[in-house]
Amino acid sequence: MSHRDAIIAEIPRLRRYARALTGDGHRADDLVQDTLERALEKWRLWQQERELRPWLFSIMHNLHVDGRRRDHRVDYRGDDDLPLPAQRASQQDALELRDLDRALALLPQEQREVLLLVALEELSYAEVARTLNIPQGTVMSRLSRARARFKLLLAGEAPPLLKVVSP
Repeated sequence: MSHRDAIIAEIPRLRRYARALTGDGHRADDLVQDTLERALEKWRLWQQERELRPWLFSIMHNLHVDGRRRDHRVDYRGDDDLPLPAQRASQQDALELRDLDRALALLPQEQREVLLLVALEELSYAEVARTLNIPQGTVMSRLSRARARFKLLLAGEAPPLLKVVSP
């Protein structure tokens, strides 16, 4: 399999993760496009013994973080911006999806990234650590906090997050 074919095979996973990161289909498509361009530009830097997917997610993560820094945006989605499910099986399913999406959006960015990579993309802790360029212990800690906060958010019991501002 050529490197282009290997990259193309990962596009659905890249799109899913980008959509979860950005919460917007257009921004997600742009992020995937930028990730693919960067991967093809930097193909010679990829170490063949490494898994391709974590390498691509790492590129995507770095592009996303750089974009957020550049834009200085607050990542908040109002009710009108929540993505609609592709197909509603019932009204209850739609409400549960909305609640899950809202709870996910309320997690701190660092926790949301780790939770998505482990739970949605099924990466190992070591792969997530390499992808986000953080220690494996930090991955486990963030995942634990994300799961606990996510559970509280879904139960409607989570206290608001306070941002510490240095003087």
